[in-house]
Amino acid sequence: MEQLYVIKIGGNIVDDETKLALFLKAFAAIDAKKILAHGGGKLATKMAAQLNVPQQMVEGRRITDAETLKIVTMVYAGLINKNIVAQLQAAGCNAVGLSGADGNAIKAHKRVIKDLDYGFAGDVDEVNAEFLHTLLQQNLSPVLAPITHDGKGQLLNTNADTVAQETAKALSQFYEVSLLYSFEKSGVLLDAEDENTVIPVITKETYKDLKEKSLVFAGMIPKLDNAFAALDSGVRKVIIGKADNLPHLLNGKAGTSIINE
Repeated sequence: MEQLYVIKIGGNIVDDETKLALFLKAFAAIDAKKILAHGGGKLATKMAAQLNVPQQMVEGRRITDAETLKIVTMVYAGLINKNIVAQLQAAGCNAVGLSGADGNAIKAHKRVIKDLDYGFAGDVDEVNAEFLHTLLQQNLSPVLAPITHDGKGQLLNTNADTVAQETAKALSQFYEVSLLYSFEKSGVLLDAEDENTVIPVITKETYKDLKEKSLVFAGMIPKLDNAFAALDSGVRKVIIGKADNLPHLLNGKAGTSIINE
């Protein structure tokens, strides 16, 4: 099976022009099929402040009311997405920027939680693997903004980690998929304060052991649970590490690789 990399970059890269430019050069240089999913960064929050649209966060998640949805759609699916696509084109990578509504790429439903209304926040129902596969076969690299749709004309704001994970799972029927999450740490650390304590490989066995000994800190547990859920759904490998180390992350010389035995 052909190799496919699904790579998610967060706001910390999107917000930093220099880091973003270096990352996109490295992404463009990957000699394999590839998809990029990006987060939103601080630009939407800044824009909301300029437009006097109050922002509500609950447990680190943005409440997407109707006015905020307009802003995140403009910023994520517009400015950020097209800026990334333009830079990839300049680096010789034929990229195509998509929201979930384009080509019916990602359908979602409005998140329903009994006591809490997240507004127009969406949880993914379905990724159009056939459509993305067709683009990849044309040597195009999809760049996915975290804006999805419900199929009834409503756009939804969706977590970029989820977009990357669901895309990787859906495309594992066509490719040998490696899913890469870039974040601010060098990988999964034994000591959260020490960047030199990266755990190079985690299997289900080692993960159980790390949890029992309380050696993985709280914030990492949902990420790792999601990684193993992706592996159970056909993804070959999940890599966690710093985006500015991309070539080394892909060849296993940096970051943490999460694999099934």
